[in-house]
Order: sequence, then structure tokens, then C-alpha cells
Amino acid sequence: MQGGGAVDEVDGDHSSAGEQQQQAMAIGWPTDVRHVAHVTFDRFHGFRGVPEELQLQLEGRAAPSASNTVFGVSTESMQCSYDGRGNSVPTILLHLQRRLYTQGGLAAEGIFRIAADGAQEQRARDHLNSSGVVPDQGVDVHCLAGLIKAWFRELPGGVLDSLPADEVARCQTEEDCARLCATRLPAPKAALLDWAVNLMADVAREEKANKMGTRNLAMVFAPNMTQAADPLTALKHAVQVMNFLNMLIERALKQQQPSSADHLRQSPSC
Repeated sequence: MQGGGAVDEVDGDHSSAGEQQQQAMAIGWPTDVRHVAHVTFDRFHGFRGVPEELQLQLEGRAAPSASNTVFGVSTESMQCSYDGRGNSVPTILLHLQRRLYTQGGLAAEGIFRIAADGAQEQRARDHLNSSGVVPDQGVDVHCLAGLIKAWFRELPGGVLDSLPADEVARCQTEEDCARLCATRLPAPKAALLDWAVNLMADVAREEKANKMGTRNLAMVFAPNMTQAADPLTALKHAVQVMNFLNMLIERALKQQQPSSADHLRQSPSC
């Protein structure tokens, strides 16, 4: 009997240990959960693959860039649209251009030469970064022009940096310049250059009002279209780029339809 009692006691100990082990291994509800979604950025449609619960937050909001800024990032990371010439350029540039034209910027004296108010430009930059558009009020034409120049200046790898400096210097005619661009510039940079040159041609056409001819425009744009490691090289190359741009603007003026700027003035703002 005593032996049987001992067995019962041992069995009881095993049963108690098993219950404790089951309790220790019990699986509870998750307490630290992360939902992971694969979201991609399409240059023409913005973000794709956004979870349904977040889509309502994005409705009506532009996606100007895959980054948190629209300045200093490559065009591959920005939402793009086609201009009237078939160039794929960042949508914010088309927006800035349209606002510049509708606010009478083409006829503003010193446009692209006169510096914008620093505080105003910073507010506009912040608004562009967050929404892809500039504020409806409180942004003058010199601020819009300054933002366009700043975008080109901060672009990783200048628009014209793919062109060998010695070949730029050897260009003597408008056709030389056009040929060099066609053979040496990558397609994204060529589209940006064509857009910028035709913008400058629109401005130059209003020279009587704005006092900004092709050479003046080439002078103010040249430092923003290329990047150099040291100031001396930058200054020397800027002079060559200025002459290069001047010939391209002159060429665009001869080829451009007079109604191109009028069309943008009449179009609704982006």
C-alpha cells in the first residue's frame, strides 16, 4: 500500500509539472505587429501599391517626388509630365512655368535676373516639397523664376555636364550646338535642356518689356546648368556655357511658334 501511495504521489508531481509546462508555452495574442506593404513610385502616376487604409490620406494630394523634397533629386525620382513639345519633365517645372506665365512674368523687367525675397522663396519651397504646388497667394514672379533656377542648380549632375567642355568650346554655330546636344546628352537631360531653352526663348521674345535678351538670359542661366569642382574651372566653363546657351536660345527663337507662350497663359494652372 505504501508503494502504491508513493506511485500516486509521483504521478501527481508529473501531472503538476505538465500543467506548468503547458501554461509556460501558452501562445498569446500578438503585441508588436507591423504591416509591411510594397509601395513603388511611378514617374507619371505617383505612388502605387499604397494600402487601402492609407489611400484616403493621400486623396487629393500630389506626389511630386519619391523623396521628401523636389530639389536636389534626379528626374527618375520625380513625377513627370509631357510638355507641348513632347519632353518628359518634372511636373513641378510645368507648374512653375504656368504660374510664371499667367502672373505676367514674361513681361516683368529683370525676370530671372532679379533675386526673389529669401523668406518668400523658402515658404514656396516648403510648400512645393509638401504638396507639389506653390501657394496661391504671396508668390511673385521673381520667386517663381528663382525656384526654376534653383531646381536646375541643385539637380544632381548639371544638365550640361555630359557635354565635354572642349567640344562645347568648339561650337561656333547654332547647328553645332544642336548637333552636340543630340549626340552627347542623355535623353532625360536633353528633355530638360529643350524645355529650359524654349522657356528662355519665350522670355527673350518679350525683351522690349523685360530687358532680358538672349545673352542676358544665357548669362543668368549658365551657372545653374553645370557643376564644377573648383571656382576657377566653374567660371571658365560658365563663359563657354553662356555662349552655348545663347546660340541655342537664338535657334529656338527662329523655330518657335509665336503662340506657344500664349497657349500656356490661357491654360489652367497645374
